[in-house]
Amino acid sequence: MERTFLMVKPDGVARGLLGEVLRRVEGKGLKITAMKMLRVDEPLGKRHYEEHREKPFFPGLISFITSGPSVAMVVEGRDAIKVMRAMIGKTDPKEASPGTIRGDFGLDVGKNIVHASDSKSSAEREMALYFAPEELLTYSRADEPWVYEE
Repeated sequence: MERTFLMVKPDGVARGLLGEVLRRVEGKGLKITAMKMLRVDEPLGKRHYEEHREKPFFPGLISFITSGPSVAMVVEGRDAIKVMRAMIGKTDPKEASPGTIRGDFGLDVGKNIVHASDSKSSAEREMALYFAPEELLTYSRADEPWVYEE
């Protein structure tokens, strides 16, 4: 099983979409192994988006991610990174397919509801930013035999 990082950003929380995101993640058969609501502060926001530090939109990213509460989580399942990226859709919601979180609920690239890690290295880095190792839980879902082929 693979783990990845997923965040419902301030716009998703403010719009009451947390339950919808959780419903889709769990409905897909993925497992949430850690979750917390927090307000990202500026130092954490800068570490989270460090790969964009030199880009002109960086200050706006930091301003946005610190503007309200977010919900950070770790999601587990087979090919979880690839599956979550497909579920959230393209970064620009205008280009995201219907049926994806961004395609169904977003209109602007700056307010695109969720963030999900795009690679194994990003997932490991982002999970470590938000969760201590002892916060990552291990358990079995009752429906796992119905989700995965052996």
